[in-house]
Amino acid sequence: MKKFSDIAIIIPVFHDTSECCALINYIRSWEQQPREIIVISGEEDTELYGFCTDNGCAYYSTHACRGAQLDMGAKFSTAPILWFLHADSTPHYSSLSDITTAYTEECDGGHFKFKFTGSRSWKKIFFEYLVSLRIRLGGIPYGDQGLFMRRQNYFNCGGFYHQSLFEEVNLVRKLRKKSRFRSLKTAIGVSPRRWQKKGWIKQSLINRSLAIRYILGVPAEQLALRYDQIDSRLKLNKNQETDV
Repeated sequence: MKKFSDIAIIIPVFHDTSECCALINYIRSWEQQPREIIVISGEEDTELYGFCTDNGCAYYSTHACRGAQLDMGAKFSTAPILWFLHADSTPHYSSLSDITTAYTEECDGGHFKFKFTGSRSWKKIFFEYLVSLRIRLGGIPYGDQGLFMRRQNYFNCGGFYHQSLFEEVNLVRKLRKKSRFRSLKTAIGVSPRRWQKKGWIKQSLINRSLAIRYILGVPAEQLALRYDQIDSRLKLNKNQETDV
């Protein structure tokens, strides 16, 4: 018999319908279930709408902006605890129980341990260590680490900024100051596809460059446009190499 938690899972989606469907199928296989799964698409997606309807999930659509999508999901939720997941993530099957346990231990929110999915390699282990070190030194855990928090704290801290990059930075900073925010030992699987596509060092340097420029005051939407331009150039170069 399924057990239902007081947790709402919120998933923003844009051009990753198949990944979202796989994630929902995986979650529905768990013994413990969330109170609700809310999918916010950055475009009208009839395939995803039908899948959500068939699997007992709420579906909404808005413009493509991850921060706005996440915020919409939070506003439509009813559960007292919010858990935000990327569509291509692979959370551990015990994650709902782990969140519940954290709250019984007087935790107000937190995130999971960063771990790449797929076969293990020294590159994955090394970059996982760098992420862990960055967070231990006070860095911000990003959305791919499965941020969770009390619903009331989310709104008290202003929610996600309506922007496509670094939408979680201000929220996490406020949560750390106003509440008990924890790093759980349970890992969440993070897709390595961006690192594998662009190169491990190149992707990491891009990430750090964007983060530094954001700290220095460059608008997030300008950085998002720059990131898209980099991605387009890499795709073009790859296609040119293939044509040679």
